[in-house]
Amino acid sequence: MAIPNKGEVQAAINTYIASLEQPLRALNKKIVENPELAYKEYIAHDSICDFLDSLGIPTTRHVYGLSTAFEATAKAGNAHGRCVNFNAEYDALPGLGHACGHNLIATASVTGFIALAYAIGKFGLPGQAQLLGTPAEEDGGGKVDLIRAGAYENVDASLMVHPLSEEEFTKDKVIGIAGRSSISCYDVVATYRGVSAHAAANPWEGRNALDALVMAYNGISMLRQQIETDERIHGSIIQAPTATNAIPELTCTKYTIRSRTIDRARVLGGRVRKCLEAGAMATECSVEIEETQIYADLVVNPPLCESFQEYMSDLGETILSHDELLMAGSTDQGNVSQIVPALHGLIGIPVLDGAKNHTRQFTAAAATDEAHRRMIVAGKAMAMTGWRLLVDDDFYGMTSREFAETKNRR
Repeated sequence: MAIPNKGEVQAAINTYIASLEQPLRALNKKIVENPELAYKEYIAHDSICDFLDSLGIPTTRHVYGLSTAFEATAKAGNAHGRCVNFNAEYDALPGLGHACGHNLIATASVTGFIALAYAIGKFGLPGQAQLLGTPAEEDGGGKVDLIRAGAYENVDASLMVHPLSEEEFTKDKVIGIAGRSSISCYDVVATYRGVSAHAAANPWEGRNALDALVMAYNGISMLRQQIETDERIHGSIIQAPTATNAIPELTCTKYTIRSRTIDRARVLGGRVRKCLEAGAMATECSVEIEETQIYADLVVNPPLCESFQEYMSDLGETILSHDELLMAGSTDQGNVSQIVPALHGLIGIPVLDGAKNHTRQFTAAAATDEAHRRMIVAGKAMAMTGWRLLVDDDFYGMTSREFAETKNRR
């Protein structure tokens, strides 16, 4: 079968996704109305899998050792070729619901995947599409878990988009950008254990776990004066004493460490760790330090960005390609971008007062019809980028070379 041209594929995808307008909106609403925290996204997991099953797309639930991860694949017959991955996030934030718009991320990735799957089947395209349900982006790093479990071993490129407030792009008169790097990030939790004693009768017999925490806090606060301008250290006290007449025997603190690259984040984390250990040493308390999985910095792939930008334009939406700015936040899509060429587009949605992610205003905005519409458009543009990756050897070669060269420069 001859490879169809861009116009034929776009027309087929537009018609197909239009026929699923109501089911896709219902799926989005189901996720919005049932916000679930990291690794507990059971309703979202089942709802997406049920939707895919209704379309006759083979879907495997509870994959790679994660109860809320799933995998769906599509290919034409026994055809071999490249594999294009789409990542669907769907975890929410405690007390805020979908204040980062992961319902929209899931909607866009599901749309992109089913659109490309349809094109593969209709036109007999070489290669395959993969949709991964990736839990726990907000807390835990589901994609890091999936990388370790081998979920991306056969993937040649990974695609997803993320919503932001459209006000972030107003000055450029666009609604988003295809590529912007993020910084690396991980958490460190320190638990101090001392010895309790009566604070008035025999305080000398105690070892004060609160003093250990406070000394570490002060040390880290002073450390902030000597870190790079693109680095951040921010923390909280998780457990503290409530009584005044006993020497505190147990406290706990958590710090988030952010830096430009994964290597620099590890170095900065080592400096923070010394402050945490110093608090224990000075007070003769013990300390147990635990580190979460590290979110790597996002590697931007210009050819993927330019392709996505082109297809967004074809669908009537103007976005930038990529820039040298850094997102203040972090994502485990960064870890994926370290192993395969990856897209992490940023799509603006209307938000009351221009409020940013992780606010109640953004929660409300992520549930609107306009936000949904923009993510459907983004999903179709991702599907077209996936089509190009499958059929255009020169384009795939450009993305691969850029990925290799960027990795060598870092």
